Amino acid sequence: MISFLGRSLIQKTVTLFFVSVVSFLIIHLAPGEPSQVDPMNPKFTPEMVERFKKAFHLDEPLHVQYLYFYRDLFAGNTVSWKDGRSVLAKIWDRFLNSLPLFVVGTLITWTLSFPVGIRSALFRGGLYDKTTTFISYLLISIPGFFFAYVLIIFVVDTFGVPVIGMETFGLRDASWLRMLMDRVWHLLLPSILGATGGIAVLSRYVRSQMLEVEAQDYVRTARAKGLPPEQVHYRHALRNALLPFVTMFGLVLPGLIGGSVIIESIFSWPGMGRMAYEAILARDYPVILTVNFISAVLVLGGTLISDVLYLIVDPRIRL
Repeated sequence: MISFLGRSLIQKTVTLFFVSVVSFLIIHLAPGEPSQVDPMNPKFTPEMVERFKKAFHLDEPLHVQYLYFYRDLFAGNTVSWKDGRSVLAKIWDRFLNSLPLFVVGTLITWTLSFPVGIRSALFRGGLYDKTTTFISYLLISIPGFFFAYVLIIFVVDTFGVPVIGMETFGLRDASWLRMLMDRVWHLLLPSILGATGGIAVLSRYVRSQMLEVEAQDYVRTARAKGLPPEQVHYRHALRNALLPFVTMFGLVLPGLIGGSVIIESIFSWPGMGRMAYEAILARDYPVILTVNFISAVLVLGGTLISDVLYLIVDPRIRL
């Protein structure tokens, strides 16, 4: 197991290096130059452009720029071209905003997907299965922004409460309990919206995996032995049907920093996805490259966690 983890760490480190190189090259292949931060600003004179290039080593060859950028990134000295703030501090602030949205949405998705998918598989072809299948494909087909606006209009017209932003405007002088409940209320709607698509897709995976496992010989043997249906379904079938989802669970980690651009933009939620989108519009390349690098680290870290979990839950992998 130790040798496997060692090989995996080396492979992922090499992969991370190539990801950083490719993302850096793609940034410089984009139209325009990195120094064109605000070409429409009359105060942005050619002399200021030259000072800007010299300050951020943009007058150096690409490989030298690459080394300077990641040296400053690992030292914590990289700053945003847009506002001069530390990139890591800026990302950390937005990360703390996206974290509760991600956690609540993920919990809702994984908590509801498995009961829905398992029941659909056990009652295949029945009314429940057909209803959940129709609802799942409907949720997959509806664009997220359209569903978000429908949900906002429904909630505002029905309950007459604000749903935009992280908190209600002018509520800073209220008691801590009221501010907490207000934050939870503002968190609930975008979390539910973000979970709907995940529930629709993941429940279909659970259903298909359960149907595949239920058709295996060892499940039919368990039925032939006269075991109770609950023991056959949940001890023999479900445990083996969950193996592919161990891999999927590790790939959830990139959602910590990716967020949802559509949801965060519609609900005016100052999260990671919205920050990355604004950085692209502003050509804030230090923020873009840092977010991309951290996303790559989370992806590779998630796959490593999945590999370790697979070793634990499936003894055949060790052999």
